[in-house]
Parts: sequence; C-alpha cells; structure tokens
Amino acid sequence: MTLTEIAESLRSTLTLTLPPVAITLADSAPAGVPAFSGRVAAGCRFWQDAATRTFVTAPRDHDLCAIGTFTHNLEVSAAHEADRRDALQIFADLGYVRPEDIPAIPVLQTQPAFVIYGPLADAPLPPDVVLLFVRADQTLILSEASQSLEGGLPPAMGRPACAVVPQAKNTGRSALSLGCCGARAYLDILTDDVALYAIPGPRLETFAERVAQLAKANGILTTFHRIRRQDVENGKNPTIRESLTAMASGGHG
Repeated sequence: MTLTEIAESLRSTLTLTLPPVAITLADSAPAGVPAFSGRVAAGCRFWQDAATRTFVTAPRDHDLCAIGTFTHNLEVSAAHEADRRDALQIFADLGYVRPEDIPAIPVLQTQPAFVIYGPLADAPLPPDVVLLFVRADQTLILSEASQSLEGGLPPAMGRPACAVVPQAKNTGRSALSLGCCGARAYLDILTDDVALYAIPGPRLETFAERVAQLAKANGILTTFHRIRRQDVENGKNPTIRESLTAMASGGHG
C-alpha cells in the first residue's frame, strides 16, 4: 500500500478524528518541504500543526522545549542545557521526575539534524514513527494488533509524552502514551479523552492491515455481545450457536 492508502485505511477502520501524523528523522532537509516558521513552547506542539500541513524543523525550532530536545537527542547550546537542568530541578523538587527516573526515559539512539512532520498521506519520506490521536475504544483495536504482531502488549507510558517517539523508534515496537500535563497544556487536540499511539514506520503497512482485520472483527463481535446481553436480560439462556443465529438473522432467538 502507498502511504496515502495506509493513512486512509487507518483513518477509516479506526474512525479517527485526526489524520495519522508522520514523523521522520533526517540528516538533511528534503527538497520542496517548507521549513517551520514561528515559535512553539514545546516540541509536541508540532504534532498538532502536522495534522494539517507538512514541514521540516531544525533543532533551533525546538529550543524552548528542554525535555523534547532531550528525548529526541537534538543538538543544543550550553544555555539550553542550563535551562534543562533548571527544569529537571523543578521536576525533582516536585517529586515529578526524580533523578533516578531519568535513565528510564527513552531517548533517540541517533541524533537527527532535522525532524519532518506532516499528515501521513503527504509524507515526503518514509516515516520513522506514525502518531495516532486515539480514544480508548480505538486503543483497544491497536493494542490487539500490537499483541498479535509483536508478541506482547505495548507499554502504557506517562510523562513525558514526547518519549513515545524514541520508544517506538528505538524498539521497533508500538507504544501507547497517556500524554503528560505539559503536552495537554500545549496541544488543544490532546483533550482529556484522547491518548497517543505510536507505530514504528517500518511496520506500518502490516500494522494497518491487521488493524483493518481486527476493526471488522470487533464490529461483528460487538453486535454479537449486545444481542446476547439483551437475550440474557430478557430471561433467555442462549447457547453460543443460538446467539450467532440470532445475529445472522438480525433479530433475537
């Protein structure tokens, strides 16, 4: 499948509100992709902008985000390092991120010179990570796909939200991020009922195919369970076969 087809498959089978966002780590800026202009308070804000347009960022575009530059292993100045130490000190004083917690935060194993963001359907290069903005019911199908394709369940990560990108990139496995208070403050689209799901780019097509299978199966089984619940609540004692027959006939046994 093309990236456009994969994006449409994920959008339609999961009924996504926002398009899948592609994140590509690069040594050089691709020709024809506009550079990001403006200022953002945190690197995660690029995810929101990337839902509607494609652009390339350099480390300087991330320099107000002391934690995002850490998880993305971006080259920074001495002044930025000092700003990060101040941030980590505040976090430690609050008991939010203790010094012993820092080694457990995923960090990109390579140092990209540029990070390209945009809708998956318009990605100029194969993505390293694809981010989905999802509800719990959509996460159900994604976690089932992870379990069947990767031989285990994805981690459910908390702060910082941006660490889900290196987690997926470094491990080659999908990951769920419940976000963090910072990302929820900076992103209008990361509402209380939304989480983030990261899919490693190299597994994207296989993942989309499995998601489509599971979404169809979940739809059928949801109907089966609803019919079965109603029959039981009406005093019946249906067998599995009777419930299947009732579902096939569009009625109740």
